[in-house]
Amino acid sequence: MMPNQSFVIEGGHPITGRIRPSGNKNAALPLIAAALLTDDEVVLENVPDIGDVETLLSIMTELGVTVSERGQGVIALRADGVLGDRPNAAACQQIRASVLLAGPLLTRCGRVHLPLPGGDVIGRRRIDTHVLALKALGASVEVGEGEYLFESRGRLEGAAIFLDETSVTATENAIMAAALAQGTTTIDNAASEPHVQDLCRLLVAMGGRIEGIGSNRLIIEGRDRLGGASYRLGPDYIEVGSLITLAAVTGGELTIEDARPEEHRATQLAFQRLGIRFTTDVSGRHIVVPKDQQLTVTPDLGGAIPKIEDSPWPGFPADLTSLAIVGATQSEGTVLVFEKMFESRLFFVDRLAAMGARLILCDPHRVVITGRAQLIAQELTSPDIRAGMALLVAALCAQGTSRIHNIGQIDRGYERIDERLAQLGANITRSSA
Repeated sequence: MMPNQSFVIEGGHPITGRIRPSGNKNAALPLIAAALLTDDEVVLENVPDIGDVETLLSIMTELGVTVSERGQGVIALRADGVLGDRPNAAACQQIRASVLLAGPLLTRCGRVHLPLPGGDVIGRRRIDTHVLALKALGASVEVGEGEYLFESRGRLEGAAIFLDETSVTATENAIMAAALAQGTTTIDNAASEPHVQDLCRLLVAMGGRIEGIGSNRLIIEGRDRLGGASYRLGPDYIEVGSLITLAAVTGGELTIEDARPEEHRATQLAFQRLGIRFTTDVSGRHIVVPKDQQLTVTPDLGGAIPKIEDSPWPGFPADLTSLAIVGATQSEGTVLVFEKMFESRLFFVDRLAAMGARLILCDPHRVVITGRAQLIAQELTSPDIRAGMALLVAALCAQGTSRIHNIGQIDRGYERIDERLAQLGANITRSSA
């Protein structure tokens, strides 16, 4: 990933063919952090080659973890020589996932100096839930200048935890800390996204004992030690949703291989309101997006304007709201998109308005879109991972040639997206101007 790169995109080319989604970005990051819980080797397969993974691996290496590649998408980690409890501050401030080091390092070292995590600028992203969960297990926390200091006096103790919000990363931190705590931990109001399930299944493969995987109540029996394991990450369901949107708005026919269709029931319901259809093939493993869809908004009963809103799993994913907005610009009719979680995520819509989208940003959480609008190519800048991908999709269905700057944000979450889309008919090139 090189600085000052941009994508040059000529719109109007259908996205057609077959593609296999990358491994789940949001699973790779906690699973990499979980390698700190054992001296034995942890081998992860189907790891996406993206910026956030690269950054976290560099942090792990500086902490003394041996990281080696065993082939495409296969990474082996051995944390038998952890050197300290201070992750690299500059690297931590590049990614939100650095907060996932709190639980494992606290368990491993008894203390951790955690720099303020970075990541997408999409509004306030509190870590209070992490702090409350780790405190419940017996840790103390001090807030210093630019960092948090977590400490424990001896082994953490199992506890009954009720999370004050269904936070994915707080759930993951609590799970990793509880896996080696003394006694039993119950986590209620736990997040249950596919990547949380992947973390639980890895820890079980390492010798952990976890009940309730996939639910909002997890029961974790702490173990004296965990061993090594091999684990294959599932597909990135946010990338799958992005690809479904892209094929539909460009009029292409796309098969997304081994996409775990069962993880897209809420997405299917939301996209149906925009007229975006997708099915599964006869095997039940692949998602198929039919070509030349006539996208039309389906009103609610009585002709009311429909609403697409995000919610915790298994609801419609917050990370797909930006893509749903682009889909709505290409669908005949009016729809309200309600993004509940982050107060700055929708601020990218001014770029879509400049491209010709007809929309009204009502407040930081709600936008009304009326389609279908012919989008016109523009000079654009990616503000974060998901908005960047949404702008890429908009450029691919726009008239003319667009340029998207700051594509390092997109590279953080989407593996070689330009190369893979070019193989499907996209006219997209990477420029190092």
